[in-house]
Amino acid sequence: MTFEILPLRSTYRPGEEPLIEVRGQASPGLLSVLRLGETVAVHGVDGDGVVQLDRLPPGGYGIELRAGAATVRTAIEVLGAGTAPMRYGFVVDYRPGRDLTGVRDNIRRLHLTDVQFYDWAYRHADLLGGGDVYDDALGQPIALDTVRDLIATVHDAGARALGYAAVYGVGDAEWPIWSYAALLTPTGAPYRLGDFLSLVDPAEPGWLEHFTADLHTAVDRVGFDGFHLDQYGYPKHATRPDGTHISVEDSFADVIAGTRAELPASRLVFNNVNNFPTWRTAGTAQDAVYIEVWAPHTTLGHLADVVRDARAATSDKPVVIAAYQHVYDTAGVVEADRATAFTMATLFSHGASHLLCGEADRILVDPYYVRNHAIEPSTADMLRRWYDFHVEHGELLTDPGLADMTGALAGSYNEDCDVTYPGVPVSETATPGAVWRRVLGAGDRLVVHLINLSGQDDADWDAPRKPVADLPSGRLRLRRAGSDLPRVRVADPDRQAALRDLTVTADGDYAQVDLPTPYIWQLLLIDLHPTP
Repeated sequence: MTFEILPLRSTYRPGEEPLIEVRGQASPGLLSVLRLGETVAVHGVDGDGVVQLDRLPPGGYGIELRAGAATVRTAIEVLGAGTAPMRYGFVVDYRPGRDLTGVRDNIRRLHLTDVQFYDWAYRHADLLGGGDVYDDALGQPIALDTVRDLIATVHDAGARALGYAAVYGVGDAEWPIWSYAALLTPTGAPYRLGDFLSLVDPAEPGWLEHFTADLHTAVDRVGFDGFHLDQYGYPKHATRPDGTHISVEDSFADVIAGTRAELPASRLVFNNVNNFPTWRTAGTAQDAVYIEVWAPHTTLGHLADVVRDARAATSDKPVVIAAYQHVYDTAGVVEADRATAFTMATLFSHGASHLLCGEADRILVDPYYVRNHAIEPSTADMLRRWYDFHVEHGELLTDPGLADMTGALAGSYNEDCDVTYPGVPVSETATPGAVWRRVLGAGDRLVVHLINLSGQDDADWDAPRKPVADLPSGRLRLRRAGSDLPRVRVADPDRQAALRDLTVTADGDYAQVDLPTPYIWQLLLIDLHPTP
């Protein structure tokens, strides 16, 4: 890429005039603003600088700059009154004097709305007890001035800064104070994380008062917009030293409620490790449904099930899945990039986002975020395309009004919305060797997702992926809803960034469309009664 365009902020509010920065452009060009593939504005661009767009209605927009023979893209999101997607990132480096330019650009480039400040604190049970410069519990250097500068950088890029806080972890130095609230195993030992933390009942009144006061102080002294409330997935049940039986899912709900009471204006995100206990916490006073997945959630189908359950548990919160791509540690970048793309295709098409990217050029490959992975240019290009796609088509991906109609419309019994490929099966589940089809709808609009697993031997999300099979052209056969032919558009994060129209022909009571060959993920937008 010889030049690029970036929004100045990751999101815009209604009434704001979005600003687009142009970098490295030598020749005049035209910058187009697209909404679901339709051009809504065009601006002339003479070179480097900032282009001010007109005010835009809420929604996602593609931004495309053509200059000479080159075309570059980005996207913007104008927030509306409903639930906004959460695109979550991370930072881990708080050394004195570090350069923050790359962090700011990455937030803007990937349209991140929230950034987790992982392991910023002095100790888990004493967030600010180390002074202005200290080593954290695992020996990483921290300067609070760097933390504050990073928060300012996040704000400047249009995102929110969330401080990491474990709801029940206590280090050995603080343990004598809190051992009375321990969560004990059946044999009477405290539950532990590794060799440096013991676990307490997060809802024990003394601990909860201390924990929420510590968070309040962090807001006042450091400037966080909210907190990432962490747990480790265990135990589910325990006893305290006084013999009290603890249902940990109830304690988690209580610590969320207690934190909300102490910090009514803060953004709160609780980690439901391996989906525990999403059923209990999704409806609590937090701001997202965040789930960190582990075995037995090992396949793309498992990821889909987790997202469906989360979205069923609440309709008014974004769903974020932390699926760490360990595959980059064991496979080549090409095979690992394919694995990440299949993971994103599954999560995005089911209405969730993916906690993966952070810092200036890092992705997560380990639950200890300090052990992250520096990405190759090919990975950076892929992530940019896919995150742009997620923003530009957000209303087709995350709208809670879209109902899963696959079982009611697809297949030989229904014959309302069928997709076929010569010699390749089409499945309603994530089946290796097939195209995975999903049909959603609201009113007169259908959205069809096609994920190409035809060249794969398994559907694991964190494993090297074989080359993507080059499918033959497919056929969409659609029962007509009236005398008018439907309008059918197609988009693909790798091959067709913006929606474009496909030719629709009549076949009696049906409409037929020849589909372009999908790569990994293809999205079809069908308007059954298109506006003239």
